[in-house]
Amino acid sequence: MEKQSQATLEDIKYTIVYNAPIAKVWDAVATADGLSAWFMPNDLKPVEGHEFHINAGQFGMSPCRVTKVDPPNRLSFNWGKDWTLTFELKDLGEKTELTLIHGGWDVNKMTEFGAPHTPIRDNMNKGWAGLVKKLQAYVEA
Repeated sequence: MEKQSQATLEDIKYTIVYNAPIAKVWDAVATADGLSAWFMPNDLKPVEGHEFHINAGQFGMSPCRVTKVDPPNRLSFNWGKDWTLTFELKDLGEKTELTLIHGGWDVNKMTEFGAPHTPIRDNMNKGWAGLVKKLQAYVEA
């Protein structure tokens, strides 16, 4: 039997400069309250190894696990069975550069809900385009 090769799809990546100090942006991406305000309800704790859930509405509770915490510059967590979400922050004084990376895409894989990664990645990419603006409104308020 031939081994199926992994065919990765490009990570979803957004880099935006917010008119907000790094501490405020960090709280928005690395705390349950902050992440819930602009993303989805969750019980995140910025502690490596912490297991938590994101309430993905119609898709139910998504299991997650924090993999990297480097306050206030980087937070990564596994999301569901395949994905990794990373927030990288760079202090620009009164402003903060945020890079969001949603990785783990593979043309040969299906989500937990039986949908192929390729169209889901396209949908999520469009979703993130709106969410990074929602995050901007939250941290700049």
